Amino acid sequence: MRGLRDPICAIATPPGKGAIGVVRLSGEGALELAARVWRGKDPRGLKGGRFTLGEVVDPRTGEALDQALLLVFRAPRSYTGEDLVEFHTHGSPAVLRRVLEALVEAGARVAGPGEFTFRAYMNGKLDLAQAEAVLALVEAEGDLARRQALRALEGGFSRRIEALEGRLLDLLAHIQALLDYPEEGVEPLEAERVLREALAEVEGLLAQARASRLAQRGARLALIGAPNVGKSSLLNALLGYERALVSPIPGTTRDYLEAPLELFGIPLLAVDTAGVRDTEDPLERAGVERALRIAQEADLVLYVADRSLPRPAPPPLPWERTLKVATKADLPPAWEDPDFLPVSSHTGEGLARLKEAIRETLLGQGGGEYLLTERQVEALTRARERLLEALTLPEDLMGLALEEALNALGALRGRQGVAEEVVARVFARFCVGK
Repeated sequence: MRGLRDPICAIATPPGKGAIGVVRLSGEGALELAARVWRGKDPRGLKGGRFTLGEVVDPRTGEALDQALLLVFRAPRSYTGEDLVEFHTHGSPAVLRRVLEALVEAGARVAGPGEFTFRAYMNGKLDLAQAEAVLALVEAEGDLARRQALRALEGGFSRRIEALEGRLLDLLAHIQALLDYPEEGVEPLEAERVLREALAEVEGLLAQARASRLAQRGARLALIGAPNVGKSSLLNALLGYERALVSPIPGTTRDYLEAPLELFGIPLLAVDTAGVRDTEDPLERAGVERALRIAQEADLVLYVADRSLPRPAPPPLPWERTLKVATKADLPPAWEDPDFLPVSSHTGEGLARLKEAIRETLLGQGGGEYLLTERQVEALTRARERLLEALTLPEDLMGLALEEALNALGALRGRQGVAEEVVARVFARFCVGK
């Protein structure tokens, strides 16, 4: 990115029409530059956090571009740590474009992707983990991703890493003292205990990686079973409205049907598939083959069987990620099996239990405290490998492995000389204006 102090500007609201649009300006001389495009109270005399009403004007001609609100944040109490000004205009694309052009004419330049947050990072307002949380929060599509990203943005993840680094630094310093000053009678430290506690902390964070991936990208849920066992009815019950056609005639669903839903904050794409059975009908057989293929690719499969009828032979499924569901639980049972969750789409019996089982199968018991990026998972994996290595070494040789583990942990927060290309990769996915 170019100069870290020159004034930058960008439209901060999404493309399209809206009631309100926001154009941001930050950097050295931002208040003076804002005064060149503003007719109203001088921004240079405003207190931080105060709105004022006026007009945005063309700095060359004085033509009014829009009536707007101007909001000033003074350094260092701003998002970027610099003087920052926001113009709250009407949300017309034409208005926003002209306000941006006016700021460029007055001496600012258009910001690059993520440049506002990059400045916040460089000015110590955010660490690298918090900056990644900003992007995750902007991109969150489900409530779980929102909660996870917000906890990381508020510093919870960074504080855990900082505390872990502190314990390992104490251990490294103690080992160094034992080696350098053996005659001083330095008390031995339980290195193995400290390492195992640190390893458990790292592995606990890594265990959240699957939940993070699902929270960010969602999960695909496939409903598989013989014809007329209640798959479509179960889909409708999960959705809370009628999406799939329900009929007593077997083989109604020849192709698959998709519907989005959200359970416990997880965005899901539920897929109702054709009934699986042996058939000579080429069209129905193609539907069966597609259903089995969808099951193999799904994050979670619901194998649906009708408990009121004799149970058919189960199809080949990825059983390690399959929940077994016995439908029509409101009718007299023809069979019982404790591995199946009894559900009635008609009365709602067992539906809450099934939803909870879906959550636990996808996310585990904890549900994931923080949203982890691929970069963070890589760094935590490196730290785990070095900690495991340190456990195999005598105290006089474990120092190097400890240093490498600390470097990996430091990279999570952007400490200890994180490579410039790593930082660039973090901010490359940001939108302009954030």
